[in-house]
This record gives sequence, structure tokens and C-alpha cells, in this order.
Amino acid sequence: MTRFDALRPRLASAKASPSRPDVLETSVAVMLAPGTSGLDVLFIRRAVRAGDPWSGNIGLPGGRREAGDADLLATAIRETREEIGVDLAPGALLGSLDDLQPSSPVLPPLIIRPFVFGVSPRPEAGTSEEVVCSYWVPLGSLHAARGESKVSIRERLVTVPCFRVPDLPEGLVVWGLTYRILNGLLPMI
Repeated sequence: MTRFDALRPRLASAKASPSRPDVLETSVAVMLAPGTSGLDVLFIRRAVRAGDPWSGNIGLPGGRREAGDADLLATAIRETREEIGVDLAPGALLGSLDDLQPSSPVLPPLIIRPFVFGVSPRPEAGTSEEVVCSYWVPLGSLHAARGESKVSIRERLVTVPCFRVPDLPEGLVVWGLTYRILNGLLPMI
């Protein structure tokens, strides 16, 4: 049994939010690949864009559901292809995590469904107008990387829980929804 096979049943009990017309539906792809010391996870760095609340942050490929998307899985697959040029096969899907909502009152009501994919071999991730670079990081290194950091939210410095990942460039941390998504995944690994 592979690590991917062992993870599938743990992801089977995810809680999905009921669809509501007043809530934006979004999804992200959590891509896992075999690494030298276990599984690695792919992070992206978002391009700096005016009006984007996640501008310049470390995150996961994903975005808003569009009218042509059959479901949120299709959204995660499409967004990953558009943002980093990786075609995720539906067979690579391991499952999903519980839906999340942002805790910030300044964002519109939305849900984020994280889909977890097992990819092997590790795909080469590209860039786009939305993504300036990507990083494969050992998932196991996140346990020891927990901490706090000051981040700018709407031009105000706020202390937030984060992962201070040594494999990321100086000053970049994993925080916010990406932190919450991975915090939910780590106990399953």
C-alpha cells in the first residue's frame, strides 16, 4: 500500500457545505508528491495584483468556480492548469478536506473546498499572470515550522499563526486559509 492509498480513507469523511446562491464557491488543489523524506506539497507564490487580497502570498493553486465548471473538482483542475500548467488527472484525486470559510469580515461570503491529489512523478509547475513561482516543500517539515508572524492585511500589521518554512525565500510564510488547510491535512498523514 502506498502513502496515497493510506490517505484516501482518511479523506473520505470531508464535510461539504450546501450550495447557496449568495456564497461564492471556490476550490484549491493540494498537490502531494513523493519526496526524499516522505511526501512533498506544492506551494505557489501569487503575483502582486491590485485588489487581490492574497496578492504576493504563498498559497495553493485554485480559484472561483465558473459557469462552465461541472463542480468544484472541475474548478480545482481547471485553475491548476491555468495557473501553473499542470493537468491533474481525476484519477490522482485522493479526496477532499472539509470546506472552509475565510475568517475575515471584509471578504465576500465564500467557501473553499480543498481537493488533495497524489501525483507521481512530481510535475513541473510553470508560471502565469497569477503565479510567479512555485515550491515543493517536505510536508513533514511543517510540523516543526509552526509559529507566528506579522503580516499586512489591508495595510495593517496583524500577528497570525503560520508555518515558517525554511525552504521558502526569507520572509515568506504560509498563513491564513493555506495554513488552515494544511493544519487540517497534517494529522491525516
